[in-house]
Order: sequence, then C-alpha cells, then structure tokens
Amino acid sequence: MSDKISQRLLARAHSPDTASQIYRDKIAHRPLLLRPTSPSSRREDARTARQKLRAAQIASRRSSNKPHPLSAGQKRARCVYDIPKSQQKFDIYVPLHQMWASYMQDVLGIGKKRGDGTLIMGVSAQSAGQQLVTADFHGADVEVVRSRCVSRVGVRGIVVKDTKFTFEIITKDNKLKILPKEHTIFRFEVPLPSVTTSDGQESTQSPPLVFELHGSQFETSAPGRAMKKFKIHVDPDL
Repeated sequence: MSDKISQRLLARAHSPDTASQIYRDKIAHRPLLLRPTSPSSRREDARTARQKLRAAQIASRRSSNKPHPLSAGQKRARCVYDIPKSQQKFDIYVPLHQMWASYMQDVLGIGKKRGDGTLIMGVSAQSAGQQLVTADFHGADVEVVRSRCVSRVGVRGIVVKDTKFTFEIITKDNKLKILPKEHTIFRFEVPLPSVTTSDGQESTQSPPLVFELHGSQFETSAPGRAMKKFKIHVDPDL
C-alpha cells in the first residue's frame, strides 16, 4: 500500500519514466547500511588495542613517579618556612645585617661620587623614596617606635623573614618575634661608609641615616615590591 502511495506522489511531480527511475533507485533498491554492534575480531585491531593499553600503563607509571610541588597546606604541615629553634640565634644573622647595610648603601647611592668629585653622604625623601619602597629588608635591624599595641614598642631585632603583612625578627636575647606591619611604625638605620682623607687615613665615622617606615603602607611581599611606585599618603593616626 505504501509503495502505491509513493508511486502516485512521484507521478504527480515527474514524468512516468523519471518517477519509475527515482522509485527504483531511491526506494525499492535503496541499500540498507547496518553498523556492526560487536567489535572487530581482526588480529591487527586486537594488537593495536594491546599497544595502546601498554602505552597508557607506562604513561601512568611515569606520571605517578614524577614529583609534584607541595601545596600551601602541606608546606605549613611540614614547617617548610619555619625557622628551627637551633637557628634562632642573633649572632647567626649579624653577617646578614652587614650585607644588608652594604646593599642599602648601594641602593641609595651613598658613597658614590657626583659629577664634581664629591661623595654622596645624604639622601632626601624625593630621591630615596622610590628606592626604599622597592628595597628588600631581609637583614635590616628594625625597631618598633610606635604601634597601637603598646607592648610592641621598643622591640628590636634583625629581620629574618619579610612577608606581606609581618616582619619576623630575631632579638638580641635570641627570641623570634612576629611583628604585624599594620598600624606600626618601624625605625631602621643605614650606616655611612668611612671616608679616606688625602693622607690615607680614615675619617671619623659619621652618624648613620635614620629612616622610619610606616608598616600599613608597606604591606607587600619582598618580590612584589620591586615594581611598586612611591606615592605620598595621609598617615593614619596611631
């Protein structure tokens, strides 16, 4: 019945010869393509599957043996960044402070010669502000001169860890102190180099340069501080 309906519909749109040809090619003798439901059992396909499985197993073993970086929680659990008790000695970090003093003299240009031959033995806020903002303070001898927490005032030591929000210092009595930067003003000194006179003798050591650092405006880590620009802010009331 359906074949007769198909022939009548084709006869309305085409000539008898064309309609019979379309019916024969498209309907009566149309090939029916069947997709196999089971995998091929050819030997080549089975061998390829075994090779892929073997390669996947080797890749899995390699990835499992490859070391992966520790997460932040794993680092805290293993105390990766903690300073052991045996290393919390002030005398250990005195050479670090000496290196930092030499580093700050180089950063501020102290001891360098001007165009007229005189030595630079002082700095100004305009000339040294940008250098101080981007400097590294690992090894600095800092002292808390003002803070909302009164018990922190007067604490002094060498910075052994400069994080985004804190300074970790070692005091002279070999104690580790964690000082938050927020609402705290730190004072540090940069010694001036000795000057050699014309007769070959060293002159009297000049008093060091004294700076005060507002911790609330310094809440950046040491690596992220390199691209920071110096800006003038209104100081909060401590």
